[in-house]
Amino acid sequence: MAAIKTLNPKAEVARAAQALSINISGARGIQDVLRTNLGPKGTMKMLVSGAGDIKITKDGNILLHEMQIQHPTASMISKACTAQDDIIGDGTTSTVLLIGEMLKQADIQIQDGLHPRLIAEGFDLAKVKAQEVLDQVKIVDEMKRERLCQVARTALRTKVQSDLADKLTEVCVDAVLSIKEEGKPLDLHMVEIVEMQHKTEMDTQLVKGLVLDHGGRHPDMPKRATNAYILTCNVSMEYEKTEVNSGFFYKSAGERDKLVTAEREFIENRVNKVIELKKKVCAGNNNTFVVINQKGIDPMSLDMLAKEGIMGMRRAKRRNMERLALACGGMAVNSFDDMTEDCLGFAGSVYEHVLGETKYTFVEELKNPHSVTILIKGPYKHALQQTKDATRDGLRGIKNALDDGSLIAAYAALMKYENEVKGRARYGVRAFADALLVIPKTLASNSGYDAMDSLVKLREEYKNNGGLPVGLDITTGEALNPCDAGIFDNYCVKRHMLDACSVIARNLLIVDEIMRAGLSQLK
Repeated sequence: MAAIKTLNPKAEVARAAQALSINISGARGIQDVLRTNLGPKGTMKMLVSGAGDIKITKDGNILLHEMQIQHPTASMISKACTAQDDIIGDGTTSTVLLIGEMLKQADIQIQDGLHPRLIAEGFDLAKVKAQEVLDQVKIVDEMKRERLCQVARTALRTKVQSDLADKLTEVCVDAVLSIKEEGKPLDLHMVEIVEMQHKTEMDTQLVKGLVLDHGGRHPDMPKRATNAYILTCNVSMEYEKTEVNSGFFYKSAGERDKLVTAEREFIENRVNKVIELKKKVCAGNNNTFVVINQKGIDPMSLDMLAKEGIMGMRRAKRRNMERLALACGGMAVNSFDDMTEDCLGFAGSVYEHVLGETKYTFVEELKNPHSVTILIKGPYKHALQQTKDATRDGLRGIKNALDDGSLIAAYAALMKYENEVKGRARYGVRAFADALLVIPKTLASNSGYDAMDSLVKLREEYKNNGGLPVGLDITTGEALNPCDAGIFDNYCVKRHMLDACSVIARNLLIVDEIMRAGLSQLK
């Protein structure tokens, strides 16, 4: 301590038992906050920002992101667990609970005189064995629609009420199967999530096409187009400022008029090329024509398009331009020179929907859409956000299942392995095994059942059924077979969770000194 005081007289130091106590209390504190959120029967938390915005959620990732955590240990756990969510999309709350419980079990052993380093070694041994057991119990199966629905339902029911979870399950699975291409990696960015403050959450739907959050800009343009050719372009149809600083000089008003006329003629030539293409492809049939431009279209150009019955939209977002080509076919053009029919996409229906002052444009009835839209509806802003967060988790769960090609039905206990470990490290293995039981205990407690009674039932069932997976039925409090109930979790989530919680708990255990310069928050 004298050494650090020499370097910084204002530094505050917590050593040995005090440092361990700080780490354990921080981990237990964040565990107690998230404990009640776990599982389908978990409670909600209401977060109120400094500006008064309200967010109601039970998603561990959202809570850890939004909460202002000051405790250094709790903050470190929070960042590590939110990083897990960024990588694989789930398991945040479970990881926090496991870390807190592992440190709690380790504290019991330390109180009995066991050195933290021995417990840390036991954690390392138990982690390797747990991952071996995980590989043994994983279920390798072809990921058909029914199986993907079971995975998504398991994930979504822990985030929202069961009716909405069942609705979102169908929507998410259909969305992923629509964009999935054999031999290519799955890109969830091709599933656009659009919010519409309208009706209820149960009206959320999958649109096998695109929903653009803007509409036509001319009152005389058609509001609906059927059997429409779609031209996606990134060409300016308005006066533009030059790329470099330049000036135009004229001596008289006549010269100025010539300048304006020449510039107008340049823009009109571009618009006329679009009109010529429309006349060429729509001659002799009832097809219509839609122009979606990433750059601007000025009022005079809009007027020319409207007279020809062309539906035109300007300032489309870049991400929508990429999706349009995937959804409708064709290609985005950067010049109107040498345009052909091959550049055009096709949609069976394009129509405008006005909600209050906001316009939405639906592009539907596509032949082979590789980009789709999930339209989330709800009466309130926080309800929309909650549904959106749950939908994102459901999509990630389905993607993980497809990538892994395998699922997990339940946890496996490590009690048998404890007898194989020699020396005092076996107490670390026991602490790890006891910590894993925090998940079923918390699920039982959140569902209104006695945690220890439920644990006894699970142990008896596991002993009597010959090693089949055992889960907790939260509606009755009895043991069940998760495979029969269709309760499956992602293999990669469980593997990453076991790895993350053991590494973090091990590192916190072997910290023997916490140094801080400035105001104290260690006491």
